[in-house]
Amino acid sequence: MIKNGIYTVILAASLLLSPLIALAFETDQFNLPPVALADIGDEVTEYVEEQLHIVVDKVNAQIEQSERCIESRTKGCDPVEKERAKIAKLRSPEGLAEAFYERIAGGNLMTTKFGKWMNSHEFRSQPARYKAPYKESIYALTPFNYATLSPTVRLYGHEFGIDKLEHLFQQGYQYFKIYNEELKKGSTAEAATQKAIAWGQKTERTYYGLMTSGVYSNADLYANYVGLKFYQGLTKSLQIAETNRPAPVRVSNGRWQVVEEHLKENILKPLIADQMNEALNPSSYRHTLVRSVRRSVKRYACPKWVDLLPHYRPTNLIQRTTSVEMWNGEDYGFAKKDRTVKLVDMCSNHKIQTRQFGLF
Repeated sequence: MIKNGIYTVILAASLLLSPLIALAFETDQFNLPPVALADIGDEVTEYVEEQLHIVVDKVNAQIEQSERCIESRTKGCDPVEKERAKIAKLRSPEGLAEAFYERIAGGNLMTTKFGKWMNSHEFRSQPARYKAPYKESIYALTPFNYATLSPTVRLYGHEFGIDKLEHLFQQGYQYFKIYNEELKKGSTAEAATQKAIAWGQKTERTYYGLMTSGVYSNADLYANYVGLKFYQGLTKSLQIAETNRPAPVRVSNGRWQVVEEHLKENILKPLIADQMNEALNPSSYRHTLVRSVRRSVKRYACPKWVDLLPHYRPTNLIQRTTSVEMWNGEDYGFAKKDRTVKLVDMCSNHKIQTRQFGLF
């Protein structure tokens, strides 16, 4: 009890002294949950589908309002050319993407509407979220990181922090904007993509990463990248490996229409991958943080991986972690850096051997 009280005092004091806490959102997949998490993939997808329907209805209503303004010139309408410009934007892929972004993410850098829902929603299957105890967390010596630690969830067989889905919808939209701006300047699609990735890498070196929480997250960069794919794929078909994923929304007779066929399988699931897991896709840490992270992983995380991984051999984990450096042959901005903490290095002295846990 005394130790727990000390941890609480340290955490509270750190919160009062840390002005950067609002920007420091991290997660911890090294520390495994004591029991397997329920897979909430379908329920999360249902929520995203619901938001998409709401957005499509809202945008269509705005198109109809502008059309009425052009026809009848009622009070409160803008000049005809301005109303026509509104309609053109609302019918564009960029207009729909912006409306969806505002609905699901919003412009708040502190958190997203989607993140608030993920953290508060009572999922049908439980346990749905896991946050490591403070003293076992890799951020035990940086309490402001722990205070904003994003819980681990499980979607479609993959475990990662809720923050990765926030990156997908929020920073992914910033990638989408950068990409489109570069195309307008005459850049190729490849050059526009690299410009977006470079912006993401810069944010990890600065205000979303090393400058605030002390973490450079390759998993964040992956989530940003597939967020770009998500927004591109809202209204256009998307090639993922050998599969062509049809667009979930299309224009028909001047109105947006949700394509219901295969919507649940296509809208989010193809983007969820091991790359979102910060134990399998390891991060790099600031020099003042990396030693304490390594200590925590060896002391608390490795024994759990020993107990919970099936038929493990080091070569399996090396192959698994190497495979996350690309996504279906695409470069999402993975960076090999110093001070990276890898399971295969930290747990090399542990004999990992037994039961099925669903990660391997």
